[in-house]
Amino acid sequence: MRLTCMFSFILLFGAVGLVVFIHLQDPEEIVHQQTPGIKYNMGFQQPKKDCVSSNNQDRRLRKNTADRAATVKQSNSLEPSESVPTKLQSTDRRQSSIMFAMKDQQKGEEINSIKLHKRRRRFIIKKSPILISMNSSILNLPTLRYEDRNNSKWKSLYQIQGERKRIMRETCSKYKSNSRRIITPYHVSRIFVEDKYRVLYCEVPKAGCSNWKRVLMVLNGLASSTKDIQHNTVHYGNYLKRLDGFDHKGIYHRLSTYTKMLFIREPFEKLVSAFRDKFEHPNNYYHPVFGKAIIARYRVNATKEALRTGSGVKFKEFIQYLLDVHRPVGMDIHWDHVNRLCSPCLIDYDFVGKFESMEEDANFFLHLIGAPQNLTFPKFKDRHSNEERTTTKITQQYFAQLSPSQRQQSYDFYYMDYLMFNYSKPFEDLY
Repeated sequence: MRLTCMFSFILLFGAVGLVVFIHLQDPEEIVHQQTPGIKYNMGFQQPKKDCVSSNNQDRRLRKNTADRAATVKQSNSLEPSESVPTKLQSTDRRQSSIMFAMKDQQKGEEINSIKLHKRRRRFIIKKSPILISMNSSILNLPTLRYEDRNNSKWKSLYQIQGERKRIMRETCSKYKSNSRRIITPYHVSRIFVEDKYRVLYCEVPKAGCSNWKRVLMVLNGLASSTKDIQHNTVHYGNYLKRLDGFDHKGIYHRLSTYTKMLFIREPFEKLVSAFRDKFEHPNNYYHPVFGKAIIARYRVNATKEALRTGSGVKFKEFIQYLLDVHRPVGMDIHWDHVNRLCSPCLIDYDFVGKFESMEEDANFFLHLIGAPQNLTFPKFKDRHSNEERTTTKITQQYFAQLSPSQRQQSYDFYYMDYLMFNYSKPFEDLY
């Protein structure tokens, strides 16, 4: 009998507590929790992704950045004022609920409206990254001068640029949603700035980047000739400014008004060029950092000398490392995707040049921006000048060392670059 009475008392006490809780709880908050698909919350449910990427860690970084961007944007559109800590918001809600019970219907509705705005503020992230919402460039591709419009060479090159940009845009539209274009400093970290001629250049290693930096330095008045600038001065002198070194306003202004350009290269050829440069010549960074890790993971019965120095990495071992989702050491800009280095699906590049037609494309670009007539793109080879440049024939010799499966996986790895920049399949057996 006592147990029955005690149980009944507990049930009664619980029912009373539930009634009190429901009375104090904000009814709109309950609706918000039960219906996550209401209009003002839809932007948080399915974050959009960047273009295809092989590096999972970087994909998560970009996804988190996009999520934070959507969060800030959603909050700002509702209430642009300062963020309120969650604990204080909770207290405000309880106090407002009591006031709601004490005041008439009209004042209650006003308080309810204020509380709704306060709740929305909690979505503001105080320590979000720098986010810049971007649309198309104001400039687009510089127009041909009147006197050049009857020049068949310039007209042809101009049409080629239009076609390259069209293919790039169509590829981005097909494989990536661009409805939310948020550009962070990460996306512009490879872009160099030349303010005098208002040029932004995205650096793609092994695609003429050293000589392009020389050209930018001459344009900026830092040197009178590209021949006077040594390799170490180009890469380690810090004479050129990077776009991510500017504040929000500076980044946005330059992306909107400067001529943005990049030069790319056939992906397999660029890869072989990087391998030859970094692993077939003495290198006090790539051998100990990448070479030792690659040999230790992929070479059977490696010698102590090879494990100690990291020298002598074979191309097949290098490809094994590249295709391994659990790489013993991270990616490097020399063999990363152009899609990741320059984010062409986020940034509207005005000019897309190719290494295969470097001299023609580069000098056409210099003509478009009004560079001095005596400035032409340098032809000399920056490193290992006595060694033959990496050609299609040399590239095929290296890839002949791989199995058909490895060649296919390598093509899949760079598939977006092949597609976006309209390069044909390097081997007939690829699909």
